[in-house]
Amino acid sequence: MHVIMTAPRLASPAVALIEAAGGTLHYMAPFPTAAEVATLAASIQPDAILSRQGPVNAAAMDAAPSLRVIARHGVGVDDVDVAEAQRRGIIVTRAPGSNTQAVAEHTLALLLALAKDLPFLSSQVAGGAWRRAETKVRDVAGLRLGLIGCGAIGQVVARLAAAFGMSVTAYDPAALESPGIRRLATLHELLACSDVLSLHLPLLPATRHLIGAAELAMLPSGAIVLNTARGGLIDEAALHAALETGRLAGAGLDVFEDEPPPDDHPLRRHPRVICTPHVAGVTDGGLVNMGVMAAECIVAVLRGEPVPPERLVRV
Repeated sequence: MHVIMTAPRLASPAVALIEAAGGTLHYMAPFPTAAEVATLAASIQPDAILSRQGPVNAAAMDAAPSLRVIARHGVGVDDVDVAEAQRRGIIVTRAPGSNTQAVAEHTLALLLALAKDLPFLSSQVAGGAWRRAETKVRDVAGLRLGLIGCGAIGQVVARLAAAFGMSVTAYDPAALESPGIRRLATLHELLACSDVLSLHLPLLPATRHLIGAAELAMLPSGAIVLNTARGGLIDEAALHAALETGRLAGAGLDVFEDEPPPDDHPLRRHPRVICTPHVAGVTDGGLVNMGVMAAECIVAVLRGEPVPPERLVRV
């Protein structure tokens, strides 16, 4: 069987699973385009695509009539045309819980670095300066954290934040109640009481640009915005404008609407923004978990065995 990996590498335990099942992996350069995925699919006629950094759309499916499964190397499936796959009988899977702890830790790291102004202070010391009269850092204890999305990652973020003395509220109509997290009925209520706003929800047509100029204006002055979920959740032009006016104190972004963002993107080098290259879940443990779970799904489908129901994606 032939398996396309839309990235240049895969954790060795996952490689071992696929090869032991008789599979051959075909790697791609980082962040291939949809056209490049379709071209490779036409060339090798894959039985499976392990989707990590490149989109899998109808063109790739057209190019590979033998395609039976698309396994996401992660949790989000916005890079896969799930509706089209389902229409064709192609199984789509994901790896829930594979990087929960890693993403939550990254979220807290961005929060702490912004609250303590670490990038700026470090650059000042490196440049020969020292503490100035106007230098100040913020207390994290006592800040109000607002979560949009209270699934597995949001709940771990809440637990870590509580250890720093933060109060936690959340807006998520779909999630179950969680101890220690106060739930609010509307997004507007949450925004009004969030010194720190953190996003933990999927990118869907209904959530694209969920946070725009109007929503950012509802946050308390000096708020911090964190996004380790999907870039399209935030209107980046509106975020930039809110930072420029001083309405926001800072933003921590692990994701962008277009990845990688263009070199001249105004948020890449903004003095009050910390950017990381979509690596929140890319720890050693996270990579192994995501790769193994995706490989298990591919092997199960191609052997005619059941896939754990929580890993199946349907529309």
